[in-house]
Amino acid sequence: MAGKIAKAVAGSGGSDLIRKKRRAAIRIDMTPMVDIAFLLLIFYMATTQFKPPEAKAVDLPQSRSQIELPAKDVITITVTRVDSIFVDYLEVVPPESDSNEPNMVIRHTAATDLPGLDKQIKRARAKRPFAYVVIKSDKNARYGTIQSITDVLRNENCGRFLLAAEQKAGKGGE
Repeated sequence: MAGKIAKAVAGSGGSDLIRKKRRAAIRIDMTPMVDIAFLLLIFYMATTQFKPPEAKAVDLPQSRSQIELPAKDVITITVTRVDSIFVDYLEVVPPESDSNEPNMVIRHTAATDLPGLDKQIKRARAKRPFAYVVIKSDKNARYGTIQSITDVLRNENCGRFLLAAEQKAGKGGE
């Protein structure tokens, strides 16, 4: 019998006598992982702060400039095609007590005219003293209106402001 075992081991490499254990197939249930992925997606969608809508939509002039407008701390002066003026800014109000509540953000939008613009600028700068002032003007608005707005800004000691424009499409800004 020892000869048979030796012969079998020598002749066939031992496959007759030594059997390899067969591995059991591992099966992973992906359902909980998909559930968690969708829960995370819903959580991020619900907690993300999207850009608030503008006071008035305007058709901006085109420019080759590639300077990005700041995303926060902005006082926006919007001039429509018919020379209507809107002042828009966000005010961040801290919670009333020492709680873990988040800051509350209040959007202020006011329609005004040129004589009342200085009051609106003073009110906005009192709430946001270091905010950038951005003028968004429709490309068909009158130049005299924009010039009057810049004069009001200079009178309110706001010598630095930004004029918003759309980026020209094409290669290299052309």
